[in-house]
Amino acid sequence: MDQNLWKALTAELVGTFALVFVGAGAGAIGAGGLVGVAFAHGLVVVGFAYAYGHISGTHINPAVTIGVWAAGLIDAGRAVSYIVFQLVGGILGALALRFVLGGPESGLGATSLADAASVGQTVVAVTPKIGLFVEALLTFFLVNAVLNCGGANDESRGHAGLAVGFTLVFCILMGGPLTGASLNPARTLGPAIAADVYGDLWVYFVGPALGALAAAALWRYFLRNKPKRGH
Repeated sequence: MDQNLWKALTAELVGTFALVFVGAGAGAIGAGGLVGVAFAHGLVVVGFAYAYGHISGTHINPAVTIGVWAAGLIDAGRAVSYIVFQLVGGILGALALRFVLGGPESGLGATSLADAASVGQTVVAVTPKIGLFVEALLTFFLVNAVLNCGGANDESRGHAGLAVGFTLVFCILMGGPLTGASLNPARTLGPAIAADVYGDLWVYFVGPALGALAAAALWRYFLRNKPKRGH
């Protein structure tokens, strides 16, 4: 394995560690309510996008990596390596959070489907089917931002960190009360293991993967800026 790949994998591990430790941590301690949690996640993405973007692309999310791979921007071997290190980073971040908070009693920011989400004057339970749709759709928005601001698009690449970070913020603001708006299997798996909470875990793997694949298909076959003929 070449040195540049090791650097990229280290960047993905550290970035995912930070996303879980800070993002899930903000949820566990109730820092600023939903808005605070949304910005905690978004600001981590912004910060690491500018710190590590030139090293790994700052995916820090297996769903993003799946989308980038499906878009044809990285090979399968690199994608698998990224995902492994992201999952490890997420688990380590959650274990560090458990050490700081003294146990799983706080839930450690684990994501779960809402048993009672307030919608106007009514209260509804989020079923796995609804949760799958929400996670897929919001991840579609996230990966759409990643690909259109960073995927072979030199004009907008300099603003990619802000675009992706703010996309994550608005996705969490809407989806947080319903599913926790993970949009990231590593963000869900780490706290699930640390808190020993595994309910509906498959929703947070399948939903983001489907959303990422849909965003990749849209970008690759329709939105991608293709070089003009003769150039």
